[in-house]
Amino acid sequence: MQTRHLALLSLLTALCIGIQLTPRPPNVEFTSFISFTVGVVLGSWAGGFVGALTMLINGFLSPWGNAGLIMPFQVVGMALAGVLGGVYKMLFPGRLNSKGFCLETAVMGALVAFIYDLITNLGVGLQFLLSGMDPALALLLPIAYGSFFSLVHVLSNVVVFGALYLPFADALNRFNVGGLSWLKRERLHS
Repeated sequence: MQTRHLALLSLLTALCIGIQLTPRPPNVEFTSFISFTVGVVLGSWAGGFVGALTMLINGFLSPWGNAGLIMPFQVVGMALAGVLGGVYKMLFPGRLNSKGFCLETAVMGALVAFIYDLITNLGVGLQFLLSGMDPALALLLPIAYGSFFSLVHVLSNVVVFGALYLPFADALNRFNVGGLSWLKRERLHS
C-alpha cells in the first residue's frame, strides 16, 4: 500500500469519526455514505476498512456511551457498506459518473441503511436473548422498536447518497489519479 493511500484512508476514517462524534439527529449519519463511496472508488477492501475502523473507534468514543456487545455488529454492518460499494462497482462499471447513477446510489443508500439496521437490531436481539428473554420476542422486539429509527436512517441515506455521491466520488477520483483503484494499480506495477 502506498503511503498516500494509507493517508487517504486514515483521513477518511478520521472524517467519519469526527462526524460520528458530532451531535446530530439520531440515525442521520454519513459513515455509510463515505464507506460506500470509498468502496466504489478505491475497492471493497478500502471501503470495508474505513467502515469497520470507524465503528470500532466510535464504539469506544461515542457520546452515547460504550457500544458494548453490539459493537461487533456495528463494525460488520458498516464494513459491509464499504464492501457493497466495491461490489456495486464490479456489477455496474460503466455508469459510475452519470446523473442516473445518483438515483441508483440513493437506492443503494436505502439498502445499505436497511442491511445495517437489520444487522445491528439482530445484535440487540442477541443481547436480549442472552439476558433470558424469549427467543421470538428477543428478535422481534428490537426490529419493532427500531422501525422508526430505521425509517429515518433509510430516508436520510437516500438523500445523502443521492445528493453527495457525484461530488464526493469526483474528489476521491481526483486524488486517486485516473479512477483506477490503488489495489489494481499495485498489481499492475508488481
